[in-house]
Amino acid sequence: MGQKTKTFIRNYTKALKEKNAAIFAGSGLSKESGFVDWRGLLRHIAEDLHLNVDKEHDLIALTQYHINEKGGNRATINQLLVDEFTKDSSKTENLKILASLPIETYWTTNYDKLIEDSLKDEGKTPDVKIHQEDLAVSVPKRDAVVYKMHGDISHPANAVISKDDYEVYNLNRPLFSTALKGDLISKTFLFIGFSFNDPNLDQILGRIRVLLGENLREHYCFFKKVSRSDYDDDEEYKYNKVRQDLRIKDLRRYSIEGILVDDYADITQILEKIRDSFKRNTIFISGSADDYGEWGNDVSLKFIHSLSGRLLSEGYKIISGFGRGIGSTVINGCLEYIYSGEYQHLDEYLELRPFPQVITGKKSKETLWKEYRRDMISDAGIAIFIFGNKNNEKGDIIDADGVIEEFEIAKEFGLQLVPIGATGFVAKKLWDFVLTQYDSLYPNYPDLKNDFKLLGKNEDDSYKLITTIIKIVNIIRGG
Repeated sequence: MGQKTKTFIRNYTKALKEKNAAIFAGSGLSKESGFVDWRGLLRHIAEDLHLNVDKEHDLIALTQYHINEKGGNRATINQLLVDEFTKDSSKTENLKILASLPIETYWTTNYDKLIEDSLKDEGKTPDVKIHQEDLAVSVPKRDAVVYKMHGDISHPANAVISKDDYEVYNLNRPLFSTALKGDLISKTFLFIGFSFNDPNLDQILGRIRVLLGENLREHYCFFKKVSRSDYDDDEEYKYNKVRQDLRIKDLRRYSIEGILVDDYADITQILEKIRDSFKRNTIFISGSADDYGEWGNDVSLKFIHSLSGRLLSEGYKIISGFGRGIGSTVINGCLEYIYSGEYQHLDEYLELRPFPQVITGKKSKETLWKEYRRDMISDAGIAIFIFGNKNNEKGDIIDADGVIEEFEIAKEFGLQLVPIGATGFVAKKLWDFVLTQYDSLYPNYPDLKNDFKLLGKNEDDSYKLITTIIKIVNIIRGG
């Protein structure tokens, strides 16, 4: 992976954390799901006009030629849209990843419903803007806004597809242009599946460039690298390679950086790295304690309190299931840090997920708690395990099976596992396991093995242990 791609992953992850990330989706994103792109949509239209769609670069003009030949009637185009974009489709991994991320702004020129359906599949509420009037109202408790600037398949007669439609765009949909300008100025966009042949977008980008000059926000776009295998002869390959290079350089005028991939599958891998990188800013703390072992009450609570505050000071968010003997001290450590400064947005630092105690539905307590654990842990990228014991019915101290289950779920979801063996009990057993399986669990971090060993050392000074934990999680977060 090149440095440019690594920089993109870092910057887009930062935008996600700051809630400034946006997506601009073109037909390439929908094509993966089984829908046609513009060339596929217009192939038969071109044949009827005795043209070759593969030789045409101005597809908007091609659509207009067809309408002209039909005496201004676009019924054939409308039916074609319905036929092609109401077919069964499958959600791609790229769509699933994007929908799982905290992206609140989507722009698209696509007519299909893949983006909003993918958001719904993730349990999110999309606010879809199809008509200009939609911009004046908001769906309650929305998680993301989807701007369909060229219309929707539910209204094919109003879809923007011909030169006529583009020429009156700023008369019929000026507020879409205004809203997009604002988002391009204030958010970091990732253009995916987009060819940059849209005159509306060119006009908007040009206007922003004139107004802001060199003070443009940086955006990114995926391009599949021109490959010799895609062409019949060297001359055609060289021509298209030069053309792509010039196009990418030109986009830099608008502060859009091209990210070249060898294959479309590479896009999925990059999106996965973004997702993992973002999640590693969130740490799940698992643990329970009716007995603090050799450390005793005071040392243990001071350790939990200090660790929680230190994690927040390093820019992490903590998720806690409010484990017995652990949860309240995690909260105290977090609150002390949060209220020590002027920036007091609790929800950006701490997510509390206490387990439901009264079970009234058809599901058993065990089933419901397991589902609850899976949902909670799936939001994190790193899991820290401390202590892990409880009293049984006889009052004896036994292993906390809930902590063990949380470890297995975290391992299944690919979280980075950091058991603090020095706290004893289940955490010690999990630490032993991680050390024996270290090479397979942490193949990319061979230099951290000695630090992991220190996590099992019973230090009198918990500050040294916390310093080691912070070093480990910071290196993991950095990738």
